[in-house]
Amino acid sequence: MNVLKVVKSSRVFVAVLALVVGGASAAMVPQDNSAIKDRIAPIGKVKLAGATPDTGGSSAGASGPRSGEAVYNRFCAACHTSGVLGSPKINNAADWEPRLAQGMDTVLKHAIEGYNAMPARGTCNDCSDEEIQAAIDYMTAEI
Repeated sequence: MNVLKVVKSSRVFVAVLALVVGGASAAMVPQDNSAIKDRIAPIGKVKLAGATPDTGGSSAGASGPRSGEAVYNRFCAACHTSGVLGSPKINNAADWEPRLAQGMDTVLKHAIEGYNAMPARGTCNDCSDEEIQAAIDYMTAEI
């Protein structure tokens, strides 16, 4: 019977020893937390009215406003190249003439505020009104 107690107590002792040694060795191993930092990094930033914008190279900065072509290629081409959901295709007179007949002010207003399936500013939330106008001019240049 004493042998059984010794065996049981030695198993418990070995298990406790393994936990202590294992925990201590894990604490001593240097860990690379960069993967964790990448996973929990913020996905966006808050912009406050009146604050200096952090352009991050994507919007107009010291170099001035983006060209109509640059705005079109980045934000407009996905829909206006193929005419998704009835959007007027680039330089397609049949698509643009009814819209242009309403006047450029109306076309610009619809582009800025959104119209039908088109979201406000065509998803270019940091585009100025002038950059939106330049994109419209680019899309209608050959009409």
